[in-house]
Amino acid sequence: MPHAPQRRWELDALRGLMLVLMTLTHMPTMYSLPSGQPFGFVSAAEGFVFLSAFMAGRVYGRRARRDGMAAMQTAFHERALKLYLCQLGLLLLAFTLIAWLGVHNRQGGVTGLLEFFFIDPQAAVAGAALLLHNPPLLDILPLYIVLMLASPWLLRRGLRRGWRGVLAVSGLLWLGQQWGLGETVYSAVVALTGLPIPYKDTGAFHWVAWQALWVVGLWLGARQQAWPRMPLWLLAPAALYALGMLLWRHMAGQDPLPWVPAIGLLLDKWSLGPMRVLNFASVFVLLVATGPWLVRVLPRPHALELLGRHSLSVFCAHIVIALFTLAFFGSTQVVRPWTTDVALLFAAFAGLFAVAMLVEAHERNGWRPLFFSRARPQAH
Repeated sequence: MPHAPQRRWELDALRGLMLVLMTLTHMPTMYSLPSGQPFGFVSAAEGFVFLSAFMAGRVYGRRARRDGMAAMQTAFHERALKLYLCQLGLLLLAFTLIAWLGVHNRQGGVTGLLEFFFIDPQAAVAGAALLLHNPPLLDILPLYIVLMLASPWLLRRGLRRGWRGVLAVSGLLWLGQQWGLGETVYSAVVALTGLPIPYKDTGAFHWVAWQALWVVGLWLGARQQAWPRMPLWLLAPAALYALGMLLWRHMAGQDPLPWVPAIGLLLDKWSLGPMRVLNFASVFVLLVATGPWLVRVLPRPHALELLGRHSLSVFCAHIVIALFTLAFFGSTQVVRPWTTDVALLFAAFAGLFAVAMLVEAHERNGWRPLFFSRARPQAH
């Protein structure tokens, strides 16, 4: 029987790094804003989504070739169901205990985050269960779930007929979002159904744009060829662009030119603006080009690997920790001693590593939840 594909520790380490950066950003401390987008105008969210898509394409693509398309689709659906159950658990926590603590402790960070729930609880709960209402911090997994559900068709189409058509349609959808395609679709749905959820409460991530990042990652992961050698004509401009954006980010701050709205749109995170996509692509080119050398010369980051191997559990844990921190200590607008914020971050990372080590111990002992006990890919 074929063995499962060997994990690539460097990909786990990269995903672990993305989780560390997301935790620094989402924890409401004085370090949240400075630690955001440390590598230019590109965030940990882009890296996490792209890496997840790449690993999904790699693992499920191999599953499709080995066991057939039906097995691949089943594995995708099982993973999507697990993600959905995690999302329901986070929503249950947010709409009950966290909401109560926010009101009881008079913490505007929580009540603002759950604003629509306090306005219309029934619509908020129903909409969240249908992945239509996605409060801040709770809007990443819904994107992931929808993309996982679409992936069997994308992978089947790409493996059987080639990826050109898939990539072309995906690119056109991304381009459409730059002119507000997502909001246009939303307005049409509201006109037909009377959907009571405001557009701003459907989530910060514009799915019509972010699907492009996923599709490219899925395509690259499904390729059986090794990474190509980066030519100098591509590597040199990528390095210059990445360096320029890195310097711009740290000299100008998170909002590069607030008095020029067009620049903000070109670098927009939620719609993946063109300049932002180029920034991500330039960093990606540099990583591909220097990756083998970095793997040889840098010490192996076992701590980041541990987080990356158990990314779903760690991701959910970081959301839970951030929500409780908001409920008890307030948002970044609350002035606290720096020692308190350092202690909060230390406790948060201790919790993440505790969760990762607990899951690792369970898996080494052969433990699996009964519902997900059927054979499925391990590296995603």
